Amino acid sequence: MKNYNWACIGCGHIANEMAQAMEQSGKRFYCVSGRTPENTDAFAKKYGIDKVCGSADEVFADENVDIVYIATPHNRHIEYIVNAAKSGKHILCEKAIVLNSAELERAIDACDKNGVILAEAMTIFHMPIYSKVCEHLARLGRVKMVEVNLGSNKVYDMTNRFFNPELAGGAMLDIGVYALSFARYFLSENANEVKSTVTLAPTGVDEAAVMLLKNSCGEMASVTLSLTAKLPRTAVVSFENGYVEFDNYNRSTRAKITFLDADEELIIDCDEGLSPLTYEIADMERAVSGGENKMRLDLTRDVMEIMTKTRYEWGVRYPEEM
Repeated sequence: MKNYNWACIGCGHIANEMAQAMEQSGKRFYCVSGRTPENTDAFAKKYGIDKVCGSADEVFADENVDIVYIATPHNRHIEYIVNAAKSGKHILCEKAIVLNSAELERAIDACDKNGVILAEAMTIFHMPIYSKVCEHLARLGRVKMVEVNLGSNKVYDMTNRFFNPELAGGAMLDIGVYALSFARYFLSENANEVKSTVTLAPTGVDEAAVMLLKNSCGEMASVTLSLTAKLPRTAVVSFENGYVEFDNYNRSTRAKITFLDADEELIIDCDEGLSPLTYEIADMERAVSGGENKMRLDLTRDVMEIMTKTRYEWGVRYPEEM
């Protein structure tokens, strides 16, 4: 496979994790661009990146760049995706990939027109544990119910991105995307019924929510989210003939399957000591090379549809959506 040149836009926490995953994969970013020159220079020095770009436009103009990794606040993603696509760059974008379904369709259209791969950096679609569990689906039977939650205890502060509408804050786009992606991964089709209740932060973004999903097959899911209440990252998928339990499901390496027909438990352990992001890197490069595309943009699209409709029902809109 070709040695692809990756560019990084953004130098925050998740960008650092990706740079470390690059190192574990025997790679490094070809170039980097960030909002603050001092932080960008420090990031480049820390990870041995030879080229520092003064702007994202400089990244897009570089003919040597093959893949652009976007790790900025959600509300900047659509601009970067469209411009990267027009420059012929493949794109791996942090979650949530964009703000809403309309933006996602615009992004997909731009990438389709320019013949490039677009993907959301969603660990759940790439961690080996999930493909291993799926090997047992025939025995487990049809999905009946998914239960998933994610909650953190953030200090309320208007200036941080979690509660700031100017930075597309709120539980749905920040953590709900994980929980809904998990549920959608196991549901055989997208939900066509969604009921929810929400608590809004003083800034107007969603602070906590409970969602109930149902599709036309009768499969159901319950999703609990909070930015101010710590919850264990547990998830359970119940099937006709058993159930599967995951801990730390967005980065899970271990699952327990209980088969009801034989009162039997099976532990699956896929801990290879690697960053979960290494699997995203490998799958992205495989897709770009013309191999199997495991990036699951179809699931990203379904999740974005749920998030957009539900958030609008809550009356939560960002300045870009007014």
